[in-house]
Amino acid sequence: MSQRRLHPEDYTVGWISALPIELAAATEMLDEMHQNLPQDSNDDNLYTLGCIGEHNVVIACLPAGQMGTNSAAAVAMRMRLKFTSVRFGLMVGIGGGVPSGEVDLRLGDVVVSQPHLNHGGVVQYDFGKSTPNGFVRTGFLSPPPTLLLNAVAKVRTSHVRGKSSLLSNLAKINHLPEFGRDQAGPDILFESTYKHAGGPTCETCNKDRVVKRKVRDSGGFVANYGTIASGNQVIRDGVARDKISSELGGILCFEMEAAGLVNSFPYLIIRGICDYSDSHKNKRWQPYAAATAASYATELLSVIPTAQVAMARTTEEITKGKEGKLVYLITVN
Repeated sequence: MSQRRLHPEDYTVGWISALPIELAAATEMLDEMHQNLPQDSNDDNLYTLGCIGEHNVVIACLPAGQMGTNSAAAVAMRMRLKFTSVRFGLMVGIGGGVPSGEVDLRLGDVVVSQPHLNHGGVVQYDFGKSTPNGFVRTGFLSPPPTLLLNAVAKVRTSHVRGKSSLLSNLAKINHLPEFGRDQAGPDILFESTYKHAGGPTCETCNKDRVVKRKVRDSGGFVANYGTIASGNQVIRDGVARDKISSELGGILCFEMEAAGLVNSFPYLIIRGICDYSDSHKNKRWQPYAAATAASYATELLSVIPTAQVAMARTTEEITKGKEGKLVYLITVN
Protein backbone atom coordinates (compact mmCIF):
# COMPACT_ATOMS: atom_id res chain seq x y z
CA MET A 1 0.00 0.00 0.00
CA SER A 2 1.52 3.32 -1.08
CA GLN A 3 1.94 6.12 1.42
CA ARG A 4 0.22 9.45 1.03
CA ARG A 5 2.18 12.66 0.56
CA LEU A 6 0.75 15.71 2.30
CA HIS A 7 1.84 19.34 2.30
CA PRO A 8 3.83 20.93 5.15
CA GLU A 9 0.83 23.05 6.12
CA ASP A 10 -1.25 19.89 6.69
CA TYR A 11 0.68 19.04 9.87
CA THR A 12 -0.65 20.55 13.09
CA VAL A 13 1.17 18.61 15.83
CA GLY A 14 4.93 18.68 16.40
CA TRP A 15 6.60 15.82 18.31
CA ILE A 16 10.26 15.97 19.34
CA SER A 17 12.41 13.07 20.52
CA ALA A 18 15.92 13.32 21.90
CA LEU A 19 17.14 9.77 21.23
CA PRO A 20 16.72 7.19 18.44
CA ILE A 21 14.99 4.82 20.90
CA GLU A 22 12.42 7.55 21.56
CA LEU A 23 11.95 8.21 17.83
CA ALA A 24 11.38 4.49 17.27
CA ALA A 25 8.69 4.40 19.96
CA ALA A 26 7.01 7.50 18.53
CA THR A 27 7.01 6.07 15.00
CA GLU A 28 5.32 2.88 16.21
CA MET A 29 2.44 4.95 17.59
CA LEU A 30 1.55 6.30 14.13
CA ASP A 31 -1.63 4.88 12.66
CA GLU A 32 -0.35 5.72 9.19
CA MET A 33 2.99 6.90 7.83
CA HIS A 34 3.26 9.54 5.13
CA GLN A 35 5.80 10.05 2.38
CA ASN A 36 8.78 12.25 3.10
CA LEU A 37 8.70 15.81 1.82
CA PRO A 38 11.49 17.38 -0.26
CA GLN A 39 14.44 18.41 1.90
CA ASP A 40 15.04 22.14 2.31
CA SER A 41 18.63 23.24 1.85
CA ASN A 42 18.54 25.33 5.04
CA ASP A 43 16.91 22.66 7.21
CA ASP A 44 19.12 19.94 8.71
CA ASN A 45 16.22 18.17 10.45
CA LEU A 46 15.02 14.83 9.13
CA TYR A 47 11.30 14.31 9.73
CA THR A 48 9.06 11.32 10.26
CA LEU A 49 5.53 12.08 9.06
CA GLY A 50 2.23 10.39 9.74
CA CYS A 51 -1.05 10.57 11.61
CA ILE A 52 -2.41 9.53 15.00
CA GLY A 53 -6.16 9.42 14.75
CA GLU A 54 -7.16 12.54 12.83
CA HIS A 55 -4.02 14.48 13.78
CA ASN A 56 -1.24 14.83 11.24
CA VAL A 57 2.00 14.64 13.21
CA VAL A 58 5.54 15.64 12.32
CA ILE A 59 8.28 14.01 14.39
CA ALA A 60 11.91 15.13 14.64
CA CYS A 61 14.82 13.71 16.60
CA LEU A 62 17.82 15.57 17.97
CA PRO A 63 21.11 14.92 16.13
CA ALA A 64 23.00 11.89 17.40
CA GLY A 65 25.15 12.78 20.38
CA GLN A 66 23.77 16.33 20.64
CA MET A 67 21.48 16.39 23.64
CA GLY A 68 20.54 19.37 25.78
CA THR A 69 18.43 22.51 25.77
CA ASN A 70 20.25 24.28 22.92
CA SER A 71 19.98 21.34 20.54
CA ALA A 72 16.28 20.93 21.33
CA ALA A 73 15.63 24.62 20.71
CA ALA A 74 17.39 24.49 17.32
CA VAL A 75 15.43 21.43 16.15
CA ALA A 76 12.14 22.96 17.27
CA MET A 77 12.88 26.25 15.52
CA ARG A 78 13.63 24.55 12.20
CA MET A 79 10.47 22.46 12.52
CA ARG A 80 8.33 25.58 13.07
CA LEU A 81 9.83 27.32 10.04
CA LYS A 82 8.98 24.43 7.71
CA PHE A 83 5.68 23.30 9.25
CA THR A 84 3.97 26.62 9.81
CA SER A 85 0.59 25.11 10.77
CA VAL A 86 1.95 23.25 13.81
CA ARG A 87 -0.12 24.54 16.73
CA PHE A 88 1.59 22.88 19.68
CA GLY A 89 4.38 20.47 20.42
CA LEU A 90 5.02 17.39 22.52
CA MET A 91 8.47 16.57 23.91
CA VAL A 92 8.24 12.85 24.51
CA GLY A 93 10.95 10.55 25.83
CA ILE A 94 12.77 9.29 28.89
CA GLY A 95 13.78 10.94 32.15
CA GLY A 96 15.36 10.22 35.52
CA GLY A 97 12.82 9.82 38.30
CA VAL A 98 12.80 11.44 41.73
CA PRO A 99 11.21 8.99 44.19
CA SER A 100 9.81 10.40 47.41
CA GLY A 101 7.46 9.69 50.27
CA GLU A 102 4.79 11.77 48.53
CA VAL A 103 4.89 10.09 45.10
CA ASP A 104 5.29 6.34 44.63
CA LEU A 105 7.26 6.68 41.41
CA ARG A 106 8.38 3.48 39.68
CA LEU A 107 10.48 2.69 36.63
CA GLY A 108 8.33 2.76 33.52
CA ASP A 109 5.89 5.28 35.02
CA VAL A 110 5.11 8.45 33.07
CA VAL A 111 5.62 12.03 34.28
CA VAL A 112 3.69 14.87 32.63
CA SER A 113 4.57 18.54 33.10
CA GLN A 114 1.85 20.42 34.97
CA PRO A 115 1.91 23.73 36.90
CA HIS A 116 2.71 23.20 40.57
CA LEU A 117 3.49 25.71 43.31
CA ASN A 118 5.47 28.55 41.69
CA HIS A 119 6.52 26.59 38.62
CA GLY A 120 4.81 26.35 35.25
CA GLY A 121 5.49 22.64 34.90
CA VAL A 122 9.16 22.82 33.94
CA VAL A 123 11.99 24.51 35.87
CA GLN A 124 15.54 25.03 34.62
CA TYR A 125 17.39 24.04 37.76
CA ASP A 126 20.89 24.98 36.54
CA PHE A 127 20.04 28.52 35.36
CA GLY A 128 20.66 31.42 37.72
CA LYS A 129 23.35 33.49 39.36
CA SER A 130 25.99 33.08 42.05
CA THR A 131 25.55 35.31 45.10
CA PRO A 132 27.36 35.62 48.46
CA ASN A 133 24.57 33.44 49.85
CA GLY A 134 24.94 30.76 47.21
CA PHE A 135 23.37 29.90 43.86
CA VAL A 136 20.03 31.58 43.12
CA ARG A 137 17.81 30.22 40.34
CA THR A 138 16.25 32.86 38.13
CA GLY A 139 13.78 33.02 35.27
CA PHE A 140 10.37 31.47 34.75
CA LEU A 141 9.41 28.88 32.15
CA SER A 142 5.94 29.12 30.63
CA PRO A 143 3.28 26.54 31.50
CA PRO A 144 1.74 24.33 28.80
CA PRO A 145 -1.07 25.94 26.79
CA THR A 146 -4.61 25.74 28.12
CA LEU A 147 -5.64 23.36 25.35
CA LEU A 148 -3.08 20.77 26.43
CA LEU A 149 -3.82 21.23 30.14
CA ASN A 150 -7.50 20.63 29.38
CA ALA A 151 -6.51 17.50 27.49
CA VAL A 152 -4.45 16.35 30.49
CA ALA A 153 -7.48 16.86 32.73
CA LYS A 154 -9.61 14.78 30.38
CA VAL A 155 -7.05 11.97 30.27
CA ARG A 156 -6.82 11.98 34.08
CA THR A 157 -10.59 11.76 34.29
CA SER A 158 -10.60 8.77 31.96
CA HIS A 159 -8.01 7.04 34.13
CA VAL A 160 -10.07 7.63 37.28
CA ARG A 161 -13.02 6.03 35.49
CA GLY A 162 -10.92 3.04 34.46
CA LYS A 163 -11.08 3.99 30.78
CA SER A 164 -7.35 4.29 30.11
CA SER A 165 -6.02 3.36 26.67
CA LEU A 166 -2.38 3.35 27.81
CA LEU A 167 -1.94 -0.42 27.65
CA SER A 168 -3.71 -0.76 24.30
CA ASN A 169 -1.46 1.96 22.87
CA LEU A 170 1.57 0.21 24.34
CA ALA A 171 0.51 -2.98 22.56
CA LYS A 172 1.32 -1.29 19.23
CA ILE A 173 4.99 -1.87 19.98
CA ASN A 174 4.70 -5.43 21.33
CA HIS A 175 6.20 -6.86 18.13
CA LEU A 176 9.54 -5.28 19.03
CA PRO A 177 10.99 -7.34 21.92
CA GLU A 178 13.49 -4.63 22.89
CA PHE A 179 10.62 -2.47 24.18
CA GLY A 180 9.10 -5.18 26.36
CA ARG A 181 8.73 -4.78 30.11
CA ASP A 182 10.34 -8.19 30.63
CA GLN A 183 13.53 -6.98 28.92
CA ALA A 184 14.01 -4.14 31.42
CA GLY A 185 14.92 -6.25 34.42
CA PRO A 186 14.01 -5.68 38.08
CA ASP A 187 12.88 -2.32 39.43
CA ILE A 188 15.22 -1.67 42.38
CA LEU A 189 15.49 1.57 44.36
CA PHE A 190 18.53 1.96 46.63
CA GLU A 191 18.90 4.35 49.53
CA SER A 192 19.96 7.78 48.26
CA THR A 193 23.27 7.69 50.14
CA TYR A 194 24.32 4.26 48.84
CA LYS A 195 26.71 4.39 45.88
CA HIS A 196 26.79 1.91 43.03
CA ALA A 197 29.24 -0.94 43.65
CA GLY A 198 30.41 -1.01 40.04
CA GLY A 199 29.70 -2.87 36.83
CA PRO A 200 26.95 -2.55 34.20
CA THR A 201 24.23 -3.84 36.55
CA CYS A 202 23.50 -3.82 40.28
CA GLU A 203 24.16 -7.52 40.80
CA THR A 204 27.03 -6.79 43.20
CA CYS A 205 25.29 -3.93 45.04
CA ASN A 206 24.33 -4.48 48.67
CA LYS A 207 20.71 -5.64 48.73
CA ASP A 208 20.44 -4.59 52.37
CA ARG A 209 20.44 -1.00 51.10
CA VAL A 210 17.37 -1.50 48.92
CA VAL A 211 14.34 0.63 49.82
CA LYS A 212 11.39 -1.62 50.67
CA ARG A 213 8.26 -0.68 48.73
CA LYS A 214 4.81 -2.20 48.37
CA VAL A 215 4.26 -4.46 45.40
CA ARG A 216 1.88 -2.85 42.95
CA ASP A 217 -1.41 -4.59 42.35
CA SER A 218 -1.32 -3.79 38.65
CA GLY A 219 1.33 -4.86 36.21
CA GLY A 220 0.91 -1.65 34.25
CA PHE A 221 2.39 1.80 34.67
CA VAL A 222 1.07 4.98 36.25
CA ALA A 223 0.93 8.57 35.00
CA ASN A 224 2.12 11.27 37.42
CA TYR A 225 1.73 15.04 37.11
CA GLY A 226 3.87 17.89 38.38
CA THR A 227 7.19 19.68 37.99
CA ILE A 228 9.95 18.45 35.68
CA ALA A 229 13.50 19.74 36.24
CA SER A 230 15.42 20.49 33.04
CA GLY A 231 19.09 21.28 32.58
CA ASN A 232 22.25 20.55 30.62
CA GLN A 233 23.74 17.95 32.94
CA VAL A 234 22.96 14.36 33.83
CA ILE A 235 21.99 13.84 37.48
CA ARG A 236 23.30 10.53 38.77
CA ASP A 237 23.66 11.10 42.50
CA GLY A 238 20.87 10.32 44.93
CA VAL A 239 21.88 12.95 47.48
CA ALA A 240 22.13 15.72 44.85
CA ARG A 241 18.82 14.55 43.37
CA ASP A 242 16.99 14.89 46.67
CA LYS A 243 18.66 18.21 47.50
CA ILE A 244 17.61 19.84 44.22
CA SER A 245 14.10 18.44 44.56
CA SER A 246 13.78 19.84 48.07
CA GLU A 247 14.96 23.28 46.95
CA LEU A 248 12.34 23.32 44.18
CA GLY A 249 9.43 22.20 46.33
CA GLY A 250 9.35 18.66 45.05
CA ILE A 251 10.00 17.56 41.46
CA LEU A 252 9.15 14.31 39.70
CA CYS A 253 11.98 13.86 37.23
CA PHE A 254 15.09 15.28 35.58
CA GLU A 255 15.62 15.67 31.84
CA MET A 256 17.81 17.71 29.46
CA GLU A 257 15.72 19.33 26.71
CA ALA A 258 12.46 20.91 27.91
CA ALA A 259 13.96 24.21 29.10
CA GLY A 260 15.02 24.95 25.52
CA LEU A 261 11.45 24.67 24.24
CA VAL A 262 8.71 25.86 26.54
CA ASN A 263 9.32 29.61 26.38
CA SER A 264 9.47 29.75 22.58
CA PHE A 265 6.50 27.55 21.69
CA PRO A 266 3.62 25.84 23.57
CA TYR A 267 4.88 22.41 24.57
CA LEU A 268 3.82 19.64 26.92
CA ILE A 269 6.65 17.49 28.30
CA ILE A 270 6.02 13.77 28.72
CA ARG A 271 8.72 11.55 30.23
CA GLY A 272 8.92 7.83 30.88
CA ILE A 273 11.03 7.03 33.95
CA CYS A 274 14.08 4.93 33.04
CA ASP A 275 16.20 5.33 36.21
CA TYR A 276 16.20 7.03 39.60
CA SER A 277 18.76 9.77 38.86
CA ASP A 278 21.34 8.08 41.06
CA SER A 279 24.65 6.27 40.63
CA HIS A 280 22.82 3.01 39.84
CA LYS A 281 21.40 4.34 36.57
CA ASN A 282 21.84 2.28 33.41
CA LYS A 283 20.10 2.00 30.05
CA ARG A 284 18.13 -1.21 30.51
CA TRP A 285 14.82 0.55 31.17
CA GLN A 286 15.16 3.15 28.41
CA PRO A 287 13.23 1.30 25.64
CA TYR A 288 10.26 0.45 27.85
CA ALA A 289 10.18 3.96 29.36
CA ALA A 290 10.27 5.49 25.87
CA ALA A 291 7.32 3.28 24.92
CA THR A 292 5.21 4.22 27.94
CA ALA A 293 5.80 7.94 27.30
CA ALA A 294 4.79 7.53 23.65
CA SER A 295 1.71 5.59 24.74
CA TYR A 296 0.61 8.47 26.98
CA ALA A 297 1.20 11.05 24.23
CA THR A 298 -0.98 8.99 21.91
CA GLU A 299 -3.82 8.89 24.41
CA LEU A 300 -3.50 12.64 24.95
CA LEU A 301 -3.92 13.31 21.22
CA SER A 302 -6.96 11.05 21.13
CA VAL A 303 -8.96 13.40 23.38
CA ILE A 304 -8.15 16.59 21.39
CA PRO A 305 -10.57 17.19 18.51
CA THR A 306 -8.84 18.36 15.35
CA ALA A 307 -11.16 21.38 15.21
CA GLN A 308 -9.70 22.57 18.50
CA VAL A 309 -6.19 22.25 17.13
CA ALA A 310 -7.11 24.45 14.19
CA MET A 311 -8.44 27.09 16.59
CA ALA A 312 -5.42 27.07 18.92
CA ARG A 313 -3.53 30.02 17.47
CA THR A 314 0.13 30.21 18.35
CA THR A 315 1.45 32.51 15.64
CA GLU A 316 1.52 36.29 15.50
CA GLU A 317 -1.79 37.60 14.26
CA ILE A 318 -1.63 41.00 12.55
CA THR A 319 -4.67 43.19 13.10
CA LYS A 320 -5.46 46.84 12.48
CA GLY A 321 -6.08 49.21 15.35
CA LYS A 322 -8.60 52.02 15.40
CA GLU A 323 -6.12 54.40 13.80
CA GLY A 324 -5.30 52.01 10.99
CA LYS A 325 -1.90 51.09 12.43
CA LEU A 326 -0.71 47.51 12.40
CA VAL A 327 -0.88 45.87 15.81
CA TYR A 328 0.83 42.57 16.60
CA LEU A 329 -1.33 40.46 18.86
CA ILE A 330 0.27 37.39 20.38
CA THR A 331 -2.37 34.82 21.23
CA VAL A 332 -1.73 31.47 22.87
CA ASN A 333 -4.71 29.31 23.77
